Amino acid sequence: MKILFIVPSYKPAYIYGGPIISVSKLAEGLANLGHRVMVYTTTANGEQELDVPLKETQMVNGVEVKYFSRITKDHTHVSPSLWGSTWATAGDYDVVHIHSWWNFLVMGASLICTMRGIRPVLSPRGVLCDFVFNHRNKLSKKILHNVLGKYLLSRTYLHTTSDMERDDCLRINGKWDNEIIYNLVSLPEGSYERKKNEVFTISFFSRIHPKKGLDILLLALSKVEFPFRLQIAGDGDAAYLAELRALITKLGLDDKVEWAGWKDKEEKFVFLAGSDLFALTSHNENFAMVVLESLAVGTPVLVSEHVGLAPYVKRNDLGWVTGIDDVEEVRNKLIAAYNNHEARTRINEAAILKVQEDFNETRLATDYVSMYRQSGKKKAS
Repeated sequence: MKILFIVPSYKPAYIYGGPIISVSKLAEGLANLGHRVMVYTTTANGEQELDVPLKETQMVNGVEVKYFSRITKDHTHVSPSLWGSTWATAGDYDVVHIHSWWNFLVMGASLICTMRGIRPVLSPRGVLCDFVFNHRNKLSKKILHNVLGKYLLSRTYLHTTSDMERDDCLRINGKWDNEIIYNLVSLPEGSYERKKNEVFTISFFSRIHPKKGLDILLLALSKVEFPFRLQIAGDGDAAYLAELRALITKLGLDDKVEWAGWKDKEEKFVFLAGSDLFALTSHNENFAMVVLESLAVGTPVLVSEHVGLAPYVKRNDLGWVTGIDDVEEVRNKLIAAYNNHEARTRINEAAILKVQEDFNETRLATDYVSMYRQSGKKKAS
């Protein structure tokens, strides 16, 4: 098949976190199966731009990629040159797969597909949920959704990565042809030595954002009586980081919290393998790749019920799932994880093989090809 991906950013723009990895892994997995994959993306790299040739096809790990300049340097990612190429060439591909929503770049690309009689596959990547819809710029989002978004979404084929994400999307847009397929993930190569920590060590690794519920985790930890160390790896907005630091001081946790900074591909697995428990008490996560990355090195997890992979964790007994409306519930789950050394030891040994089996790259990439054939390239009507 000839497959066109349209995505606001692509590697090496790792500043955007998990979606960069999951989208590129999918593109590479499809290319490894013999399909031709072209990625249209922008030079977006946070507030900076990637230093790459523009509008020239480049091979990036077996995937053809064209980078286009953007005229806005914010999350709107407006790129007339990308839209122009989409208009001219989208019909040349067997399927168009659009990633993300709520930015002018992909909404414009979706409009172009509709005008060209193409029904694209859409992977919202976790942004079509109540939390995002109502959290920031909610009035403008609702206006945009009602004026244009609802119409465009109805002319796409929905792909989600979890039951929770699908249900979130259907609440916003009603009836919708859809399919659920897990993300492809970058699993560690080889094994990582697990060390015996003197103090119970809890890790957090992600983009540091209010959505991630770090404040909830800190409040819960301030109420436990067992000794612990919380290691926070990641980066985020300076103002929000200052809020968290102030909260840590207010709760008297300065001597128990370590800011570990950002970790690259190799460092993150060493970091996660060095902890006794990974915690993610998010308000909303459509998937949360870092949960699998933790399990892939044998580290048990504690996740909120709003994390897309929470049912997977619960079904396979790979950690603890908690509500986050009551800090006391989070506290109790932390205590349970600390006290149940036998369960943590079992997960140390069982999680690695389980994740490798369930997230086999070739099998998942084949599932995506089947979805593309199912969605077809139909007239937008």
